[in-house]
Amino acid sequence: MGVGPGYQQTELGVLPDEWDIAPLGHGVAELTAGVSVNSVNDEHRLAGDQPAVLKTSSIAGGQFLPEESKLIAPRDIRRVRLSPRADTVIISRMNTPDRVGECGYVPVDYPNLFLPDRLWMTSAPQGSDMCAQWLSYLLSSREYKTRIKGLATGTSGTMKNIAKGALLAMLVAYPPPAEQRAIAAALCDVDSLLDGLNRLIAKKRDLKHAAMQQLLTGQTRLPGFQGAWELKTLGDLGSTYGGLAGKTKADFGNGAGRYITFMNVMTNVVVDRGSFERVNVAPTESQNRVMGGDLLFNTSSETPEEVAMCAVLLGDVPDLFLNSFCFGFRFNDGADADRLFLVYYLRSGEGRELMKSLAQGSTRYNISKLALLTAQLRLPSPREQVAIAEVLSDMDAELAALEARRYKTRDLKQAIMQELLSGKTRLIPVGGTSA
Repeated sequence: MGVGPGYQQTELGVLPDEWDIAPLGHGVAELTAGVSVNSVNDEHRLAGDQPAVLKTSSIAGGQFLPEESKLIAPRDIRRVRLSPRADTVIISRMNTPDRVGECGYVPVDYPNLFLPDRLWMTSAPQGSDMCAQWLSYLLSSREYKTRIKGLATGTSGTMKNIAKGALLAMLVAYPPPAEQRAIAAALCDVDSLLDGLNRLIAKKRDLKHAAMQQLLTGQTRLPGFQGAWELKTLGDLGSTYGGLAGKTKADFGNGAGRYITFMNVMTNVVVDRGSFERVNVAPTESQNRVMGGDLLFNTSSETPEEVAMCAVLLGDVPDLFLNSFCFGFRFNDGADADRLFLVYYLRSGEGRELMKSLAQGSTRYNISKLALLTAQLRLPSPREQVAIAEVLSDMDAELAALEARRYKTRDLKQAIMQELLSGKTRLIPVGGTSA
């Protein structure tokens, strides 16, 4: 297939005629690492006024996260030497296999932060007009991240290292400086949109958390509701049943039956009906089926705070079962309790403290079905339960819509990066000069 007008065939594929191919080392200053220092507990850290060392998690996807840092032990403060400077790029030279090679752009000086020995910092060479922010986006693109990770070596399965010479020798496609700046500006605009969405989502989550604390404890009452809340146990409302039993590995991934996974219970208020998995259950087997309106709980967790996380299945699903590490709760006929209200309550701060008090264990925590049935809850009238659940459900729907918008914006950013960083889409007239 021929190359179109204005484009050239290169070692890195088809690129615009004005773009140069050169090793990374030809376009950047020296890669300089910090030093290894000891850190201290920073629970009482004051923002910005105490020397801190960056964690390797301080860079990700082209972004620099200065809050990902920890205080330096006083005896090591005199040893630190390298602070993040404005218009530089930080690169992770040593990290786990999935994070090695990550980079981030530093927009301003951070004089009280310092690099560890596992991070490099680089910039445009003196007298060069290369755009460091463009470089950060380039090295964070899918294509270049894959190439950089391919340079990492190490026999350990948990830690990989990139040799300085190998990274500096990696070929890079350099657009003209004006186009570099235009690309960086376009991607920066998308990042600003993402940052705005992240802040809005965080604000909405805080509002929901506050609403749960107020409404689910009766500290705040919705208009039109009054009267004392009634104390009941879960055992007053229904009974428990177990998940799948006697299954082998061969039974999963096939068969006409479907089951609710452990993570589906852990991460959702309402069970996600789109993520059931297959299981083979013979018609003669005695297995408990999950029915619409059932509450589902995880039996154990590594922390007491996550024991008995609760989800509800809304609507019946034929031949649906529950994974072996969870158990179900089915309401008695005529039980005066709103399912969704109870899920919100059991996931709230008060509900978590209640479940935590019932958990047993030291390294792994468990909750028994009998203990759960003795848990006492303060419940408003069924009408008020429904009203509270509707308020919280509406807040969840708003959060879900914002998160979907964020996912779409992230996908859009990846598509824009692919177009701009490969030269398929140009932002400036043809004819600039190269870096």
